[in-house]
Amino acid sequence: MSTSAPAKVPAPDQPGGAPAYGALDRFFKISERGSTLPREVRGGFATFFAMAYIIVLNPIILGSAKDMYGNQLDNGQLVTATCVTAAFTTLLMGVIGNVPIALAAGLGVNSVVALQLAPRMSWPDAMGMVVLAGFIVMLLVATGLRERVMNAVPFGLRKAISIGIGLFIMLIGLVDSGFVSRIPDVAQTTVPLQLGGDGHLDGWPVLVFILGALLTLALIVREVSGAILISIVAMTVVAMIIEAVAKVPSWGLTTPKWPGNPVATPDFGLLGKVSLFGGFGKVGVLTGVLFVFTVLLSCFFDAMGTIMGVSDEAKLTDAQGQMPGINKVLFVDGLAVAAGGASSSSATTAFVESTAGVGEGARTGFANVVTGGLFTVALFLTPVATMVPSQAATPALLAVGFLILSNSVREIDWADYTIAIPAFVTMVMMPFTYSITNGIGMGFITFVVLRLAAGRGKEIPAAMYVVAAVFAFYYLMPALGLT
Repeated sequence: MSTSAPAKVPAPDQPGGAPAYGALDRFFKISERGSTLPREVRGGFATFFAMAYIIVLNPIILGSAKDMYGNQLDNGQLVTATCVTAAFTTLLMGVIGNVPIALAAGLGVNSVVALQLAPRMSWPDAMGMVVLAGFIVMLLVATGLRERVMNAVPFGLRKAISIGIGLFIMLIGLVDSGFVSRIPDVAQTTVPLQLGGDGHLDGWPVLVFILGALLTLALIVREVSGAILISIVAMTVVAMIIEAVAKVPSWGLTTPKWPGNPVATPDFGLLGKVSLFGGFGKVGVLTGVLFVFTVLLSCFFDAMGTIMGVSDEAKLTDAQGQMPGINKVLFVDGLAVAAGGASSSSATTAFVESTAGVGEGARTGFANVVTGGLFTVALFLTPVATMVPSQAATPALLAVGFLILSNSVREIDWADYTIAIPAFVTMVMMPFTYSITNGIGMGFITFVVLRLAAGRGKEIPAAMYVVAAVFAFYYLMPALGLT
């Protein structure tokens, strides 16, 4: 998430008018939007450094999960897939959409893929469902239905979905870092989690996480651009020093040691490993549809809010708050979801960290060309990216979760119980059931029931009745003997 303050549209650098960049200026409308080439370059760098943590976090989240056959994705291949997809989709958004909105694997939806889809099917099956979700997004854009579907879900529930995902991300960060751990069933306790590994904070890795969390939050408070990446780099250095001196028995997935050769040839082994419909044979048609629907919702609403928020901050909207040419932007966003599944990096979506670039003056898609180019360079530094321990990277999950929460919770109408209660159910059920699907389903059902109970059934969009009925049937399947 960006910590940059909204920036005013900068005036052209050259006196007497905007600088002339020839064809480049005309294509990206640099001077027309009151920007300059240096500002676009600075904006592209700022956005990259604000969101580059995804190169580390996405492989950690996906690489720690197993599919139904016990297979895990290779960490190095995940770094390659994450970089190449971010580079491709960010460049595409810049050239086609001409907006300074970068894209990469979405935090939250990668948790859906890792923790809900993969354990029920193979990895290619799970990524196939992500591709299908992307195709649906593109179809919705092409038919003009995307904004209509968006309007069917009440504003408060859309915000609650974002908040729930933020809380879920925070819990994942706490667990993956070892700050909290699951209490084994043999303990025969009703308390599911405990502090540390035995009820106490112990060990160097946990200390690295705590210091990283405090550093990240302190940098955010200070409004330092790239706070998350700075913290990850700093705590990785600390972890390397601790490992060299103390020889820690276990860091978990990754031991922080400097690689013999920091540059390596990218491993494209995961690209194209997709089975579009194989997952339906594993979980059934209804469950498969709900899985695709969950991925769709996770990408759909987060991207819509990010696109409109960044474009508004970049002064790309008109007096009515509409962004000219938004269908191009939405179509590229849908294509990015499918591309993420096709590369096995999970769904790719718009990053709100793009506001860091906007704060540096970016107003056009040329900033995306710079950001995409930097992701391409990162493609050849896989050994460096894979040496970062989870304890140095997971503080970012706390920060991102907090920023999602703080940006959304105040926008819910807590005085209207028919929206406040469903929103509450949505946001708490995601982390408490360790399932984004459950949070969405229970929130939708609660909304329909409470609106009917209040005699406000006419206010419920028809699509919400359909979706709530599908979720209700899904939850009743075991009782009906259908699973």
